[in-house]
Amino acid sequence: MGGKAQPQDEKRLQSRLKLDYRGGIMSARIYQQPKSAMQSGKAKTDIWVLEFEQSEARKPDPLMGWTGSGDTQAQVKLNFPTKEAAKAYAEKYGITARVHATPPKSLKIQAYADNFR
Repeated sequence: MGGKAQPQDEKRLQSRLKLDYRGGIMSARIYQQPKSAMQSGKAKTDIWVLEFEQSEARKPDPLMGWTGSGDTQAQVKLNFPTKEAAKAYAEKYGITARVHATPPKSLKIQAYADNFR
């Protein structure tokens, strides 16, 4: 006992993680963190993100009118240093993951003097 996880606990946890709360297979997407529009540098663009897909439709709240759902997995974003680490995590826990390729980066070489031509 004493707080240590037993092998049967690990098996039970993995079997529960393979299914979401409604009994379906969990699906996610893996992508590389894009640069925001307010960012000129390349900080935090090498991070890979595993984000769970929404498994339940959003609906407006009858009282306030805000949209929401009972799906809490859609709020979870997991960060990984590499694409392989994210894929290994998804495979370990039985998550069906789609990898979105990073679009090629194109540089527009421009001199400051080109603004005045």
